[in-house]
Amino acid sequence: MAQFMQIEEPPRLQSVNGFALWQLGFRPFYLLASTFAALSIGLWALQFSGWLGRPYLQGPLWHAHEMLFGFALAVIVGFLFTAGRNWSNEPTPTGAPLAALAALWVAGRLLVLTPFGWAAALANAAFPLAAAIALAIPFIKSGNRRNYFFVGLLLLISAAELAVHLEQLGVLQVPGWVGIQVALDAVLFIMSVMAGRVIPMFTNNGVPGANATRRPLVEKLALGSVLLLLVADVLQVHGAALAVLATLCAAAHLARWSLWQPWKTLRNPLVWVLHVAYFWIPVHLVLRALATAGWVTPSAATHALSVGAIGGLIIGMMTRTARGHTGRPLQADRWETACYLMVLLAALVRVFAPLIAPAHMVNAILCSALLWSAAFGLYAVRYWPILTRPRIDGRPG
Repeated sequence: MAQFMQIEEPPRLQSVNGFALWQLGFRPFYLLASTFAALSIGLWALQFSGWLGRPYLQGPLWHAHEMLFGFALAVIVGFLFTAGRNWSNEPTPTGAPLAALAALWVAGRLLVLTPFGWAAALANAAFPLAAAIALAIPFIKSGNRRNYFFVGLLLLISAAELAVHLEQLGVLQVPGWVGIQVALDAVLFIMSVMAGRVIPMFTNNGVPGANATRRPLVEKLALGSVLLLLVADVLQVHGAALAVLATLCAAAHLARWSLWQPWKTLRNPLVWVLHVAYFWIPVHLVLRALATAGWVTPSAATHALSVGAIGGLIIGMMTRTARGHTGRPLQADRWETACYLMVLLAALVRVFAPLIAPAHMVNAILCSALLWSAAFGLYAVRYWPILTRPRIDGRPG
């Protein structure tokens, strides 16, 4: 199993002083994503109040687009650039090329707030496409076929994002939300693959005697069912067939999660945060089956995935990988634990409060938004010096 936390480098040392933001992919994209996650709620409020005029993307579509193609995609790209160098033993973007990709991401965030639809479409679709090319180069050079599918998923996300924009521009007749759902499925598959690789390993390394295991049949069922769900959404399958598929997918992921011994991790926040986040995946799938049957709102299922699973795995992995790749101890302090708890509470409030007390939905959304913003704002403040300064052990990275 490839080790994610340390990248093998030549034995040369560098100064621990200076500016290191562009030395490895996780640094700028973790910082940008966490800052954007904290500020985007304020942008949402300004747009809702009409203070931003008439931007190109508006309302819930803007919110979904930015949380998926802005926040989540930035973290995925940062992680893949960092891990991809370890998998391939080839360089991934650093320095000026990495800064250019970050600038392209920033341009996408700004352009969707303007009336310039075509510019926004091109910038936003270009970012995952450029990231796919940048990732493909080291994989092809090293013959790392095992991870080629990440390139394909980034290309799929680029196509889904372009479809969202072309619908808004009147070029396509397919509803923009189809592109959002397909991209969500692609992100779900990426998370499922990465969680299966790292959570059992991190559990056994961080919790002696945990004995987290993987079974080939369960792995195939869990990952294969997500791919089937993605195909079903591309084909716009609805009704009982989709509900049954989502239920079977939930059962496979719940079985997979139980093999990782999550109840043994409660004394290690850096580990339990990943287990709790992953549990939101079967919750999302059950709620999606119920939403297909008309028993709950689709929003509950979407936010179980976006806030609970995506948000939880991101805050957990951003702390762990940033610590590991800057030479720091793999141990969460009280501030990081507070971030974990706030994201968890944000998910619980956003998903279940509107189901239990629909009359208080607005208050639940506001409470969840504040918890989310506080968690990622705290991360951005705490990790600014970590992400912008060289490793404390003097190694490159």
